[in-house]
Amino acid sequence: MAAKMVIGFAIVWMLVALATTSTEASVSCTTVTSDLSACYSYLTNGGTPSSSCCSNIQSLYGSATTKEDAQGICTCLKQLYSTYGSYINLTYAEDVATKCGVNVPYKISPSTDCSR
Repeated sequence: MAAKMVIGFAIVWMLVALATTSTEASVSCTTVTSDLSACYSYLTNGGTPSSSCCSNIQSLYGSATTKEDAQGICTCLKQLYSTYGSYINLTYAEDVATKCGVNVPYKISPSTDCSR
């Protein structure tokens, strides 16, 4: 169950992280995983993301203030997805940011290039 939570959070953050740009990494993979734990139910079952899930996504999106932050989060998410991807629904992960009011101009994907 913890593995499912980790991958779910990772995918959500890939979506959120790639929307930011700037210069100096400060968001750890541990932070990403911890902050997105509230989204686990949505990422596995769908429905409506909880208010705490959305609040955490918005907060994490705001904390990724540099390009390096976004790249680090993206890389973390991809690593987590490669390990735990079978536990979550990728469609839910792709949609959660939009459902939480976070505008991301691209689709989340395990094949996203984190270096951009």
